[in-house]
Amino acid sequence: MLVLITYDVNTVSTSGQKRLRRVSKICQNYGQRVQNSVFECVVDATQYTTLKFELESVIDKEKDSLRFYKLGNNYKNKVEHIGIKPSIDMEGTLIV
Repeated sequence: MLVLITYDVNTVSTSGQKRLRRVSKICQNYGQRVQNSVFECVVDATQYTTLKFELESVIDKEKDSLRFYKLGNNYKNKVEHIGIKPSIDMEGTLIV
């Protein structure tokens, strides 16, 4: 399934900057960055649970925000892209 993850981490403090880097790194392990704080991740149910747990364990729920948009398995007809930075087919061949 495709999951769109957005986050807003309060970076006023040094610990906030560290949380931001950790959230970004976790998301990079599961998908591709499409905007500064937005990732598209193609995961199965187990990976989604693990990803969500990892992110929840990093953020400060009093200062930060996470959003998960589950677009399901038929996401290709739900996502439209216009402009630069073309989308990568996460389920296709990555090495040519």
